[in-house]
Amino acid sequence: MTFSLIIPTLNEAGNIDPLLSGIFSLDTLGNQFEVIIVDDGSTDGTPDKVRQWQKTHDVRLIERRAQPDLTGSILDGTAAARYEVIAVMDADLSHPPDRLAALIQPVVDGTHDITVGSRYIAGGNTINWPFYRRWLSRAGGWLARSICDVNDATSGFFAFRKELIGNITKNARGYKILLELLMTGQGQLRIKEIPISFRDRQHGNSKLSLTHHLAYLLQLITLAGGTVSLHTASRFALVGFLGVFVDVFIFQWMTGHGASLASAHISSFIAAASFNYALNSKWSFRLHHAGHLQWKQFARFLTVGVFAMLLRGAILAWLVHTWDMPAEWAIFPAILTTAMVNYLGSAFYVFPRTEPPVSTDIRWRIASVGVACFVILLRLVYMDVAQLIPDEAYYWQYAQHMALSFFDHPPMVAWLIWLGTALAGQNEFGVRIGAFLCGLIAMAYLFALACNLYDKSTAMRSVLLFVIMPFGFATGLAMTPDAPLIAAWVATLYYMERALLANKSQAWLGIGIAFGLGILSKYTLGLLGIAALVYVILDPVARRWLLRPHPYLAVLVALLLFSPVIIWNMENNWASFLFQTGRVGNTQHEFATHQLLLQIATVLTPVGLVAAVLALRSIALHYREAPRKHLFIAVFTGVPLLVFLAISTFDSLRFHWTSPLWLALIPTMAWMIGQNGISGNIPAQLRTAWRPMITISLLAYAFVLHYVTLGIPGLPYQFLSEHYFWKETTAEVEKIAGEIRQTTGKEPIVVGMSKWSAASALAFYSKAPVLDIQSRNLFGQHAAMYSFWNPIPAPSGRPVLLIGMKQQALESSAATGNFEDKLINTGEIHSRPVYRQDGLLLRTLYYRTAEGYRGNTTP
Repeated sequence: MTFSLIIPTLNEAGNIDPLLSGIFSLDTLGNQFEVIIVDDGSTDGTPDKVRQWQKTHDVRLIERRAQPDLTGSILDGTAAARYEVIAVMDADLSHPPDRLAALIQPVVDGTHDITVGSRYIAGGNTINWPFYRRWLSRAGGWLARSICDVNDATSGFFAFRKELIGNITKNARGYKILLELLMTGQGQLRIKEIPISFRDRQHGNSKLSLTHHLAYLLQLITLAGGTVSLHTASRFALVGFLGVFVDVFIFQWMTGHGASLASAHISSFIAAASFNYALNSKWSFRLHHAGHLQWKQFARFLTVGVFAMLLRGAILAWLVHTWDMPAEWAIFPAILTTAMVNYLGSAFYVFPRTEPPVSTDIRWRIASVGVACFVILLRLVYMDVAQLIPDEAYYWQYAQHMALSFFDHPPMVAWLIWLGTALAGQNEFGVRIGAFLCGLIAMAYLFALACNLYDKSTAMRSVLLFVIMPFGFATGLAMTPDAPLIAAWVATLYYMERALLANKSQAWLGIGIAFGLGILSKYTLGLLGIAALVYVILDPVARRWLLRPHPYLAVLVALLLFSPVIIWNMENNWASFLFQTGRVGNTQHEFATHQLLLQIATVLTPVGLVAAVLALRSIALHYREAPRKHLFIAVFTGVPLLVFLAISTFDSLRFHWTSPLWLALIPTMAWMIGQNGISGNIPAQLRTAWRPMITISLLAYAFVLHYVTLGIPGLPYQFLSEHYFWKETTAEVEKIAGEIRQTTGKEPIVVGMSKWSAASALAFYSKAPVLDIQSRNLFGQHAAMYSFWNPIPAPSGRPVLLIGMKQQALESSAATGNFEDKLINTGEIHSRPVYRQDGLLLRTLYYRTAEGYRGNTTP
C-alpha cells in the first residue's frame, strides 16, 4: 500500500528510534510508503536522530521555523507528501504501529474517506493514563459529538485522502486537526473508526497544557458556527465588567429605595444590557457587525437578553428566598451566571460566523444542544423556588400515606416523592427531583429511539422538539404521574423498536421492566400493549415472536411489577380500577372531538400539530421505502390516537391525556426538519415556522416561571388566584386559626372545600403548630384519597374553619346540615387579601367558620 505517514515532533529524541524501528519492521505495510517527520523547533536533538534514519530509510525531515503548532505541522507535512493517502500519528509511542495497516487500508481501498484510531469503541482502550487525563479526553470527545459523529474526535491517530486538506480553512490552528477534517464534508464523508489500545508516553513530557484545552474549546465553538475567540472573549469580558458597574449601581439604588426584587433586577439588567450591546456590536464583535443598527440583529440581541434576564431572576429568587442571601450580594453570582448565556447567545445567535458557511444541519445541532441545556438549567433553578401547584401537593400527600397503590393513580409518583423528600427534605426540590430525573431519562431514551429510527442529527432535533413542547417541558418540572409516565412510555418504545425491528431478544426484558414501571405510573401506558399486539399481528416478521417465550416473559415481568396495584385493588373492592373505567363513558354523553384537536394543539404547540399531520402524511407517502419502520411509527402513534378519538365522540378528555402518544411520532417530525423537497415546499416552510415557535415557547416558559416566583412589574396576579400562592395563603390561614384558637380555646378543624386541592396545599405549607386539616369528605362529599385517609370523624364541639379556593365553594349548602347550629354569621363569607412580603397582592382568601359539627348527615 502507498501512503505518507506524517509524524509531528517537539523534543521527542528518546522516542524516534523505537518508533521508526517499530514502523519499518512491519511486514503488513509493504515498502511503498514514506515517513515525513515535521519538527517544530526541538532543542533536544530530535532532528539529528531523524537525519540518521534518512540515510537508510524513506524518511524525510521538515524543520518548521514558525510558531509551534500541531495543525500547522500536519498541514506542512501534507503539502510535501508524495502520496494521496495521508496517515498521522504521534511520536510519543502512544499510538500502536501495528494498527497502521488496519487504519490505512479502508482509505487506500477507496471505501472510506477518513479512518480514526479510536479508544472509545468496542475493542479500544487506554492504558496507564491517570484519571484526570481520561476524564478530560472523554469530556473533549463528548463535546465534539455535538457536531460530528465520531466517538474519538480528539484522536491524533488517523488517515485521510490528501485532497480533503484543501477544504480546511487557512487560519486553522490548534492541536486537533482531525476535527477540522471531519467538518469539511458537512456530514457527507465516509468515516470509519478502528479500535486501538492507547498507551501513555514512556519518554519525554506531554505538550498538553491549559492553553491547549482552551484552544480546543474555541476550535469546537468556531467549527460549530460561533464567533468565539480569545480576542472576542477578552473584549466581551471587559465590556461585561464595565456593565456590571451599571447593573449593580442601578440594582442597589432601586432596592435601597424600596423597589421589589423583580423591578430592581429587570431595570438594572435592561440598562446594563443596552450598554453592553452598544460596546459589543462596535468593539467585541466589530468584524461581525455592519457598522450601523440592524433591526434583525438587534431583535436577536433582545431575545437573548430576555432569556438571560428571566434566568437571572430564577437565580436571584433561589439565592434570596432559598439560601437567604442578601439581595445586594445575590446580584453578583446572578450576573456571572447569566453572562455566559449572553456571551454564547451573542456568539451563536446575534453575531454568528458566516464565513465559511456552516451547514444547516450543524446549526440545528447546536440549537438542539443550546435549547436542551437552557431547559435543563431552567428546570433545575426553578424547581426549588416555584411553589407547588395543588396537584403536586396532593401527590406529596400520597407520600405521607405510603401504600401499595392509591384510589385515583398508581403509586409511582408517591414512591418518587417519598425518595426525593427522604434525600432532599420536605421542600419543593425534594418533591420535584423525581420529575427532573424522569425528564432527563425521557430525553435520553428519545434520543436513542430516534437514532435507531433515523440518525443522530434527527435524534438531536427530536430532543429539541420534545423539550419545547408544553407536555415535554412541564413533565420534567412538575411532579405529577405524567413525569414517570412519559419516561416509561419512551423507554418502552425504545425497547419495542429494539425487539420488533432490530430483532434483539434481550430487549424483551427491557420492555417488561419499562412497561411495568410505566403502568405503575399511569394506566394510560396500557395503550402501548394494545399497539404492540396490533403491530405483531400486522408485521409478518414480528409475528414470529408469538411462537417464542420472550414476549410472554416480558408480560410476566410487567405483571410482577404491577402486582402492588392489583393487591391494593383486591383489598379495596377494586376501587381504583372501577374509578378509572367509570371516568369514561358516563351517562352524560358529550361530543368532544373538536376539543380534542384543541388539546392536541396545546400539548404540541400549533406548529407541532401541523408537523404531526404532515409527519403522518410523510409516513404514508414513503411507506414502501422502509415499511417495517413506518408501520412501527404509525401503529404506536395511531392506535392510542384512535382510542382517544373514539372516546372523544361521546366524552370529554383531559387536555394532557394524549401527550405521550406523540413520542413515537416526534422522530419523524424532527426528521422532516432536515429534509428538502418533500411534498413541495412544506418542509422548508415548516422549518421556518419551527424557529419562532421554539423561541416563543421557551420565552413563555421562562416568563411564566419568573412571573410566579418574582413577578413581572405592572402585571398583577389576577390569573393565579385559585391555584397558586398557597405558601402565603397557608400563613394567612394559620393566623385565622390562631385567632379562633385564642377566642374559643379550642383547636379548629380546617376543611379545604375542594376534592383535594386546598387540603393538600395547606398540608404541605402548614408550619408548627401543624393544623388539623381535612377535606370535604367531612361532609359526605367524595374527596379522592382523603376519603380513605380521613374517615368521617365523630361529632365534635371543636370549631370548624372552611377554606375555599373561590367564593362559590363556600356558598354551597351541602355542609349546612352537618352542624347542630347554623353557620356563624349565617350567609356571610369572609375574605382576606393575601400579600407577599414586599406588599404585593397575590390573591384573595375565602373562609367561613362554624361550630357544632355532628358528623356526616348526608344520606
